[in-house]
Amino acid sequence: MTRRWQIGFGVVLTAMAGFVDALGFIRLGGLYTSLMSGNTTQMAVALGHGEPIHAVLPALLIAAFLVGAVTGGALAALTPARWVTPAVLAFETVAVTAALVTAVEGARLGIAALFLALAMGGQNAVLAHVQGFRAGTTFITGALFSFGQKAALALAGRGPRFGWFGDAAVWIALLAGAVAGTLAHAHLGVAALAIPAALAGMLCLGAGFVTLASRPAAGPARQRSL
Repeated sequence: MTRRWQIGFGVVLTAMAGFVDALGFIRLGGLYTSLMSGNTTQMAVALGHGEPIHAVLPALLIAAFLVGAVTGGALAALTPARWVTPAVLAFETVAVTAALVTAVEGARLGIAALFLALAMGGQNAVLAHVQGFRAGTTFITGALFSFGQKAALALAGRGPRFGWFGDAAVWIALLAGAVAGTLAHAHLGVAALAIPAALAGMLCLGAGFVTLASRPAAGPARQRSL
């Protein structure tokens, strides 16, 4: 996959993470489906207040995210390099669709949230880095810090003038996705999960077509495209 396609997929995936996280935050009363640092803090506060029952869901979300990360990493390691993106996106599509079905059928929303955390954990294996900036992952704090560093270097004349643009685009994508998720939830409720489910499926198919249309690099020592 070329750098241009990596950037495009990464920005869209980051926006989708923001969309899903906004839905989770609204429905779970302040918990997250992609930002595990927030869930870790919530779990710690509950334990510190002597309320272990309130630490259960944050702990389960963290565990689901970890399982997703392991699964995504395993798919990335075992799948032929050219097909890593479609394979991981297929896993993510199944997980988000399972969250949609679970939520719409009226099951406990916490179960749907676990599927979303599973999907977000796997998503990080799609495009961890795109030539110098982080995209397609749920670690936006790192992207924001990198944005600040590169902006400082640009202002000091010690780095590329627009070297910060990629990290800024990733942060803006998360922001825009979260706003879209909030608006979608206001109008559709949990059915808004159909949007990221459909988007993940389209990205999976798109990645498959791009992979089929591109020639694999020659030579056994070629690097993974992801």
